[in-house]
Amino acid sequence: MSVYQWLCLFSVPAVLLSVFKVLFSQIRAIKKGLQALLRAQLISEYNKWTDRGYAPIYARQNFENCWEQYHALGKNGVMDDLHAKFLRLPVDAPEE
Repeated sequence: MSVYQWLCLFSVPAVLLSVFKVLFSQIRAIKKGLQALLRAQLISEYNKWTDRGYAPIYARQNFENCWEQYHALGKNGVMDDLHAKFLRLPVDAPEE
């Protein structure tokens, strides 16, 4: 093998490593962005339905779906408490 072939052979892993680093950082940024959007949506829905004093079935299903995706991304903590409080809201509107 010539020197040129050896250099090409060793440069391929370096190029692949740099490509993987870029892709990994982009995937991490997308994950963090998605977590932020889901968190904002969950907080918004919680505030909306808490102010109304109840959460109908469709709102619960939507909240639960968002929470499951947020939970799957690995962020919990405060949102677990918010999730539990949301599920304690009554399903029917309070009678006036």
